[in-house]
Amino acid sequence: MNKYAAKGGFSKRQARWGAVAVFVAFVIGCGIAYPKPWNQAMSAMESAAHFHLPYLPESEFRLGLDLQGGAHLVYEADMSAIPEADRNDALSGVRDVVERRVNAFGVSEPIVQTTASAGHYRVIVDLPGVSNVAEAVKQIGETPVLTFRIPDENVSVDPTAEQQAQIDAAQETERNNALDVLDRALAGEDFSALAKEKSIDSATKDSDGYVGFISSEDPEYGGLADRIQNDNLRKGIIKGLYEGTSRMHIVKYLSRKTETEPMISHILICYSGATGCTQTRTKEEAKAMIDDIAGRVSKSTFASFATDKSDDPGSKTSGGDLGYIKPGETVEAFDTAAFALKNGQISEVIETEFGYHLVYRSTSRNVPYYEIAQIEMPWTTLSDIFVVDPWKNTELSGKHVKHASVGFDQNTGEPYVILDFNDEGAELFTQLTQDNLGKVIGIFLDGQAITVPTVQQVIYGGQATITGSFTVDEAKLLSQRLNAGALPVPITVVSQQTIGPALGQASLDKSIQAGLVGFALIALFMVAYYRLAGFLAIVALTFYAVANLALYKIFGVTITLAGIAGFVLSLGIAVDANVLIFERLKEELRSGRDLPTAADEAFRRAWPSIRDGNLTTLIATGVLYWIGEGFIRGFALTLTVGVLMSMFSAMAVTHVLFKLIINLKCLRKPVFFLGIERTK
Repeated sequence: MNKYAAKGGFSKRQARWGAVAVFVAFVIGCGIAYPKPWNQAMSAMESAAHFHLPYLPESEFRLGLDLQGGAHLVYEADMSAIPEADRNDALSGVRDVVERRVNAFGVSEPIVQTTASAGHYRVIVDLPGVSNVAEAVKQIGETPVLTFRIPDENVSVDPTAEQQAQIDAAQETERNNALDVLDRALAGEDFSALAKEKSIDSATKDSDGYVGFISSEDPEYGGLADRIQNDNLRKGIIKGLYEGTSRMHIVKYLSRKTETEPMISHILICYSGATGCTQTRTKEEAKAMIDDIAGRVSKSTFASFATDKSDDPGSKTSGGDLGYIKPGETVEAFDTAAFALKNGQISEVIETEFGYHLVYRSTSRNVPYYEIAQIEMPWTTLSDIFVVDPWKNTELSGKHVKHASVGFDQNTGEPYVILDFNDEGAELFTQLTQDNLGKVIGIFLDGQAITVPTVQQVIYGGQATITGSFTVDEAKLLSQRLNAGALPVPITVVSQQTIGPALGQASLDKSIQAGLVGFALIALFMVAYYRLAGFLAIVALTFYAVANLALYKIFGVTITLAGIAGFVLSLGIAVDANVLIFERLKEELRSGRDLPTAADEAFRRAWPSIRDGNLTTLIATGVLYWIGEGFIRGFALTLTVGVLMSMFSAMAVTHVLFKLIINLKCLRKPVFFLGIERTK
């Protein structure tokens, strides 16, 4: 160990490994922030060496409506008729309804928030890219609608002659267009370019049309897999169009593999605290019980033991049968045990988050999988021009519900939702359950089914329960939705702002330009004044900027003009930390210390000032985020992320790079470090 390492600094080896870690983190950050170059490099590697590292998902940064245009709406909720204790739940229910309505617009990255302050209950809606603001305001502001529906036994799914003629004409045009694209593919035109140009499948068109592996059991491509297998098709463009359920596909067959799928049965013994378990037994009691079963069960008695003893409600009635399973379809420990068994074997006791299992593999099958890419083309069907509604409304609706709340089963502890009807609603519900005994009744909020329970008995007394495999949070959410649909919570627009897309793009361009100019000026000053140390600080700042952008992608931060301001401001804070360190380094060198020791002392003694200064900023951003809303919160969030990363980049990244450089004797000269002539 050298003298410097013994004093508590980095050894040469530690500095080198630290620099490697910084470089790896930088590459990963670049890949997350800008994945396209990485994916292009991996594609080239795959073509040249038939090997590649994992591809990274390509997604754009989330931009606020001030950068891409759209509408900012603020609604006031009228809570005058709602008990004060129920107002927050009602507001949450209204937000949920508004979110579903906003999603129906097809808006990219909408934001719906709520705020309650000084007696005002508000819903804030950002709609990036929306041009028809008046229509959006109208649809969002409608009162939530709760309905009770029953299946319509007289519904017709047959098109009229006019509808059939419309379908035939559309399909003829679509088939001709698809055949033209197929001819271009067969003639040798680049398939990925055709996919980008012609495919309507947004999930695959920008990845060369790549779908992945399909099998005969695939709901969309099962017929195609059978065709490839039965006709023994070769790899390449498949001649002829493949018609799916609602689309036509031009397919490129890439490769084949065979997977072994075992047929599995299991016995589950769970315990209190395990996921989904309603039993009260302890973990020790469950282990003793499964060990006892393991000592007595055999292949011939496995099904009867599962029926009698298993705690899995989904499989115990069928003797524990789970059918054929695919690799990765079950949790890891279960999957590993199932695929390690031979046909006819029963596993040892295995433990998962659900409890203890015995697994029996009765047989297996070999399933061929086919790797394909596609160009998806439109194919008009009846559902495109005629929406068939299999439900019909009853007289019972949300106006008859007085209140919805969460209850718990006394025996199992499972949560359920309680509905209290008014007098008229109680009579209607009694008649409805009497007329539909043994049938289903659908409960719909804003046209979407919340739950579809089966009527087990006629219900009197004006109260109903909705049971199911609910978690506590799901039951609370359902009660909020029902209350929001049943209670009179009208909302009115109190503020409306519209931003054009051209203005948003201009703001984004200027913001990026300002950030680059600011970074360049900072770099020029740091290198001119602090020389090599300043250059290392700029390298650390580059790491800092990339790390910030990667974190924005990872956590889905919505970038606004205010957020960009927070990011640029945090750049200055990051530079400030380096300035404190380097000024301290000057003092240490002037006191007569050698450069390695002075550097170690400079970083150590500068830390309290950096920590305290940034802590005060974090307190301010915390307050802004807590009491602010909209753009203010965006500014606070990006500034908070920037401050935290600035401390890391200064105290870790700059420190590692500095120690790496000063371990090189050829660079350990005063002229490279701040121009101070006196060093040891």
